[in-house]
Amino acid sequence: MEAYINLKNVDVVIPIFSTESFSLRSRILRRSTKIKENHILKNINFKIYGGERVGIYGHNGAGKTSLLRLISGGYHPQNGSAVIEGEMSSMIDIGLGLDHEASGYANIKLKLGLINAKLRNDGELISSIVNFSGLEEVINDPIRTYSSGMLMRLAFSIATGVHSDILVLDEWLSVGDASFSEKSEARMAEIVEKSSILVIASHSMDLLEKLCTRIIIMDHGNITSDLVKNRAC
Repeated sequence: MEAYINLKNVDVVIPIFSTESFSLRSRILRRSTKIKENHILKNINFKIYGGERVGIYGHNGAGKTSLLRLISGGYHPQNGSAVIEGEMSSMIDIGLGLDHEASGYANIKLKLGLINAKLRNDGELISSIVNFSGLEEVINDPIRTYSSGMLMRLAFSIATGVHSDILVLDEWLSVGDASFSEKSEARMAEIVEKSSILVIASHSMDLLEKLCTRIIIMDHGNITSDLVKNRAC
């Protein structure tokens, strides 16, 4: 089945709690812990089909990252429906979920298992990730001993090591020192080319115009414009 994304009348609401809500006194008195609700996405409607390269643009707090998290399964709609068909690769918070007491090798297996249980023991794939990271000499060491640059190299190598139909990016990634940065730029271009659908959020309209066939503009959780080839949808 061809990859696609279909969001229909989607609202995402996040409850906000105060520190007082978690106090012992509040629990004894059985006070309500929910203070208010933050309506982070409002009545979102669009479809994305295979072959599209979609940019999400807006100011800080516009809802760009929230929309990416919805598409990648991090958020679920309170209202409406979100239908996603195709294998997903999300590069939002790529270092999230790493176990700092475990080795680099164990973390590769852990993250691959979260993507697909069958990948956890794919020796060829694991070797290719290790080789790309350039961390062969320390791959069996606990990652708490890694520098921040080494951690980013490991996380990036895992996140970009598996092909997917749908690629979700929060800004364009380029990590590591000069030599690895060049490798990561080439890897990014390769996976963008191979993915059926690209959804990327950015503050740079120039980048989105360069990469994308379509740009969605957001403001305070709303879609204000949906432009395809300089023509409003």
